[in-house]
Amino acid sequence: MVLTPALQQAVTLLQLSTADLAQYLQEQLLNNPVLEIWESAETEGEPAGFPEAPESSREMEYWAEFAEEDLPPRGEEQQQVLSVEDCPGEGRDLHEELLEQLRFLDLAPVEYHMAAFLIGNLDDHGYLRYPLAELAPAAGVTEKELEAALELVQGLDPPGIGCRSLQECLLLQLRRREGVPPLALEIVSRHLDDLVRERYRSIAAATGATLEQVRQAVEVIRSLNPRPGSLLGGGSVTRYLVPDLIVKKVDSDYQVLTNDAAVPLLTINPLYRELLRGEAQQDEQLKAFLREKMESALWLIRCLEQRRLTLFRIAQEIVRIQRPFLEKGLKELVPLTLKDVARRVKVHESTVSRAVANKYIQTPRGLYHMKFFFSRGYGEPGGKSYSAHSVKLCLQELIKQEDPQKPYSDAQLARMLQARGMPLSRRTVAKYRQEQNIPSSSQRRGGWTP
Repeated sequence: MVLTPALQQAVTLLQLSTADLAQYLQEQLLNNPVLEIWESAETEGEPAGFPEAPESSREMEYWAEFAEEDLPPRGEEQQQVLSVEDCPGEGRDLHEELLEQLRFLDLAPVEYHMAAFLIGNLDDHGYLRYPLAELAPAAGVTEKELEAALELVQGLDPPGIGCRSLQECLLLQLRRREGVPPLALEIVSRHLDDLVRERYRSIAAATGATLEQVRQAVEVIRSLNPRPGSLLGGGSVTRYLVPDLIVKKVDSDYQVLTNDAAVPLLTINPLYRELLRGEAQQDEQLKAFLREKMESALWLIRCLEQRRLTLFRIAQEIVRIQRPFLEKGLKELVPLTLKDVARRVKVHESTVSRAVANKYIQTPRGLYHMKFFFSRGYGEPGGKSYSAHSVKLCLQELIKQEDPQKPYSDAQLARMLQARGMPLSRRTVAKYRQEQNIPSSSQRRGGWTP
């Protein structure tokens, strides 16, 4: 399926974190005079609502399924609750955050340790400054094996992590996005020097693209982050993650709120609206310009509402399913897949994948990446299913309770987990044990302190 530019923008907005979205909207405000920030205390009327549905049948189908959905209103009380200062990050630095993501991947022990080794060698901006040829001997693996581990690291969030150059940083981010114009990839791959020097005519001549196409591609590139590590901390400056959604416990229920306070609410500048409705003798070129900007502004406003609605619906479903975790903690985390949520929310699995990318949710139990709530399950047919996180906690408890003089072997632990309804192979038990830095039974004999 070929996405129109309008749908490319919708897909891009869905993938952006709240912090990146706020930056993107500031750029749009500078580029489109028709847009302005709606200030309820100073502006008469209401913010612009949904424009008429796009003419493209694909675009109409994309939006139709959400048209009647009920979304909580934006209100003063909600904005006070969701102020960024009330929702600090967990205080972990870049390396700790990446290691936390790594632990939730289904990796062999050697893969995990190689990836963790590379994470430890990233600088505060998320760059790997050492050649793999130099790092491989220190890691005790081949350069080819380390290259494969680097691909794992580069698949973590935020996009661009683990890059070895600015060019690779930008390419990694572009390749993680849907609907990126091929010209943007070509410019970064082959014409980065011209891009840095803003030699757009040279790029147009070399690629055969029009100057306008080059400028559109450059706008996409400018939305990227050349220092992805800065999004997760690093250095001596205290940084905060901005949650995209908030979960509050109200009486005995859980309420999901979107973090509207962190994103400016856009509307149409009334002056330009009146100019567009102006008299017939008005300059036709000006009217054409304003009409184009108006259509662009209305579509952006619609995309923002769509993004907000999609995140809200997905978060609602996650909270409904993961209520046991919210009530009792990690041991009760329910196994969940992207496909499960997509089926219940009635969207494509790829939509859920894009929506949870780079997103954080503030819960009564802390701030979590939305991907945290997705985990494979273990269990007997027809019985209760346990998430990988729950299994790891149970494994920790069994080892803590063992006789220091007769520690359990991985095979014994596998049998004990099986008795609790968690069928794991000895190899999987060993992998989960190593991921938590728990020594083997022979190394634990005589006592072991976590």
